This record gives sequence, structure tokens and C-alpha cells, in this order.
Amino acid sequence: MLRVDLRDLARGPVETRGELGQADPVLEGLDVALGAPVVVTGRLQAAGEGRFYWHGTLRTVVTGECRRCLTPVTAPVAADAHALFTQDPEAQDDPDAYGLAAEVLLAVPRFLQCREDCRGLCPQCGKDLNAGPCGCAPVTDLRWQALESLKDKLRS
Repeated sequence: MLRVDLRDLARGPVETRGELGQADPVLEGLDVALGAPVVVTGRLQAAGEGRFYWHGTLRTVVTGECRRCLTPVTAPVAADAHALFTQDPEAQDDPDAYGLAAEVLLAVPRFLQCREDCRGLCPQCGKDLNAGPCGCAPVTDLRWQALESLKDKLRS
């Protein structure tokens, strides 16, 4: 959790550092499996009467399955984040504002892959093609059969 004594801002910007665990209420509703706490570092400064601007970075690790071969995958996530805080309770309910959980969610890759050249699973037998070929015969889509016969006629 990040806590700052606002009186420290009288001397200038304050460096911040903290960790948000997976069970932290700030991350509630985050539909991503975190493999590590979210490390938050940044700088807080006064931005007018009762207003404070924070700029920093969020770093964590997400876990999931490779979208092609379904093996377990972990991926580092890093994002720049900006936030404007205010002591005005009405301004904190602004529907256009979003919190740190949204910043993490926006930084997470939509799909995880074990590696860039992952060959995936055989659609017939389900074997992991990264371990080698499976031996299944290639499947020809019958919708292309008419074009195949046309290709043979054009070659002759």
C-alpha cells in the first residue's frame, strides 16, 4: 500500500514506492492472474490547492496459458501510470477516472504465448507440435477442391 504524509510535499515532490498484493482491494475485479505483487514506484507532487499529481510505473508478472499450445506461461508487465488525486470527495467519483487496476489491465498482453514461434497443437490429435510432428495426414479443405483441379488444368 502507498501512503504519503502530505506535509512532506511542502518541501517538494516525494518519491513513492510500494507493493500491491493480489488480494489488495485496489486490484479488486482485475480479471488477470498475477504471478507477483504489483510494484508501484513514482513521484508525487502538489498540483494546486488540495490536488496532487502522481507519475510512476507499475511492474508485475501475469500468469496464464499459451494461446497456441496451452502450456503455462508467465509474462512481465510494465506500464507508465499517471493519476490526479484530490481531497474533494465529489471529484473522486468521476466516471472518467480509472485506477491502478485499470492501468495494470491495459498493460497486460491480450494473449500470452510461450514463445514467438510456438507451433501450437495439432487440430486433429492434439499433440504439442513444438515437441515434433504428430504424424497426422494433412487435411485438405474440400472447399478448395475446385480450385485445385483448376490449378492442374492451368499448368498443362
